[in-house]
Amino acid sequence: MTTRYRASAKITDDWQHFDFSVADGVATVTLNRPEKLNPLTFESYADLRDLLAELPHRGDTRVLVIRGQGKGFCGGGDVNEIIGELIQMDARDLMGFTKMTGDVIRAMRECPVPIIAGIQGIAAGAGSVVAIASDFRVCTTDARFAFLFTKVGLSGGDMGAAYLLPRLVGYGRATELLMLGDTIDAETADRFGLVTQLVQPDELDDAVDRLARRLADGPTLGYSQTKSLITRELDMPIGPAMELDAMTQALLMTTADHAEFHAAFNAKRKPEWKGR
Repeated sequence: MTTRYRASAKITDDWQHFDFSVADGVATVTLNRPEKLNPLTFESYADLRDLLAELPHRGDTRVLVIRGQGKGFCGGGDVNEIIGELIQMDARDLMGFTKMTGDVIRAMRECPVPIIAGIQGIAAGAGSVVAIASDFRVCTTDARFAFLFTKVGLSGGDMGAAYLLPRLVGYGRATELLMLGDTIDAETADRFGLVTQLVQPDELDDAVDRLARRLADGPTLGYSQTKSLITRELDMPIGPAMELDAMTQALLMTTADHAEFHAAFNAKRKPEWKGR
């Protein structure tokens, strides 16, 4: 099922550089190279960027879950398949690559679909930025985060990390994590504010499924507008932010979901959300 907001371009059915599935409103991307801790490559970056652009137009997706196979979430960019090639590139191609990786993170924040990262083991480098660009991070007690960019001689502000991380954990913690590049364990990540929910390793699948189900069955229009406001208002003065809040809220007051809440409240039943 697709929406009427696409014309000649078809929805992609075959994503070759990660596993992709949709079931009952929940789309799942699974990075599928566990033998190398699910590294990102040129192709998987591009596929993820393109999927995020398509996702709002599929018509069957209300939540996106990002997972990694095996013992880790994502170990970052593949050292040989990415760094080995980057050191051979000229400035034009390097700019094309860095813009593409940034486009993935921007697309994650601008996509109206809530995104859950289910994290076991390591989320390093680009994997750590994908994690913080998600709306929710469900982590096991063996999860670890490492913003490794300075460790390879680059800026810690890669892929929007210097924008997102201070807003998530504060200026001081972000400076520590991005400048030093040290690996932190799940308990520390939780204390810093990186973790939405901390669970035992054997509870991760159920915890992610419960959150995904709650989001998929909830007032999805309200969720998408909330995500949009959080992203748009990060750099707004309070006046324009309050105006945007007011306009958005007035619009949502005209929706079927808002009327459904009122009807359900008076009938003493649970609302049946339609996302309209």
